[in-house]
Amino acid sequence: MKIIKDPVHGYVEADALALRLLDSEVVQRLRHVTQLGFANLVYPGANHTRFEHSLGTMHLAGLMSGELGLDEDETELVTTAALLHDIGHGPFSHVTEPVMEEFTGRCHHQIDHLVCEGTIAGILEAEGIDPAEVCAVVAGKHRLASIIHGSLDVDRMDYLMRDAHYTGVPYGTVDAHRLIRCTIFAESGIALHEGGINAAESLLIARTLMRPAVYFHHVSRIATSMFVHALREEVQNVPGADARELMRMDDAACMERLKHSSCEITRDLARRVYARDLYKRALYIGEDRVNAAALQQDIGAARERDLAIAIAQTAGVPEDCVLVDIPRLPGALSMEVRVRNSHAMMDIEEVSPLINTLNDTRRQQWRLGIYTTKEHRNRVEQAGTEVLRVKRATKQDKLIIA
Repeated sequence: MKIIKDPVHGYVEADALALRLLDSEVVQRLRHVTQLGFANLVYPGANHTRFEHSLGTMHLAGLMSGELGLDEDETELVTTAALLHDIGHGPFSHVTEPVMEEFTGRCHHQIDHLVCEGTIAGILEAEGIDPAEVCAVVAGKHRLASIIHGSLDVDRMDYLMRDAHYTGVPYGTVDAHRLIRCTIFAESGIALHEGGINAAESLLIARTLMRPAVYFHHVSRIATSMFVHALREEVQNVPGADARELMRMDDAACMERLKHSSCEITRDLARRVYARDLYKRALYIGEDRVNAAALQQDIGAARERDLAIAIAQTAGVPEDCVLVDIPRLPGALSMEVRVRNSHAMMDIEEVSPLINTLNDTRRQQWRLGIYTTKEHRNRVEQAGTEVLRVKRATKQDKLIIA
């Protein structure tokens, strides 16, 4: 057993199996993959990595396994899955997820190709652990999956606490130990005793407040849009470019590859992101000003690119000077809660009126972005308004985009 000092949880214990997995190449790579992508362009301290997050998730998974009364084999399975759950991430974490899905046909939860053969498979099989079962837990297809992949999972607890710590944003406060002590098993997965409702509410509040402040901050979204467009141009237009190879790079290797690409568009965008010479917001609007529901029906990189080209043509500017960013509308927050006095299962909305307010807030936080170079900003704003049939801005909207 080895003790690892962690700035969020204090001390994390790693047994012999965990240490062997930590020393594997696929896990060590996570030391060089940032947790929050380009959030460090806003918060300079946000340079923490998927490696330390994986350690923290493993730690909390062990605590929850003990609380739920799992046996030794089940605990080992869950903590192993927690440690390996992010090895499928591409460079800059969620930044490159759209490119991964579009060009490789997989998401970061699908880790079979990394676990079921090679070094990891050998380590697991030597301990009597089925690699396929680990993959099933990570993919959310196992009866224990909700411990790390559900409404009240330890993955979310750790990243909220860790992201708040490294950004300095005071919104990610989560009482993880209280939540873990109040967890129980239900037919649908992890649920909560009534005594944990306040702690669950604090987690949902933290998620809601961290979205605009960190996860969907406009600077990070602009840098992400620029980098994703650079990657797509690399894959589509550079002979020999392999999306699978790019997705297995770490942050530095991927950035250097794009900065020195033979594709001028890729090279220019990557260098601008690296130097924080970013596009500006031409439009940044909520669903009250645009038909968000209609846009969600065919959302994706191809659709965003088609709209960007239409706006650029209308504005009379080069096509690659316009980027369109259409996030998915946030889903409703929900969680099962066991009410002790009746032993019935009910949605948390029935016992916490705060949840409906948070869901309304999350939808109001949604923003569609159209980004361009500073010199084209006015023309692109007008063209975007025309192409997307944007409703006239109120005084409040104008203050937000300034």
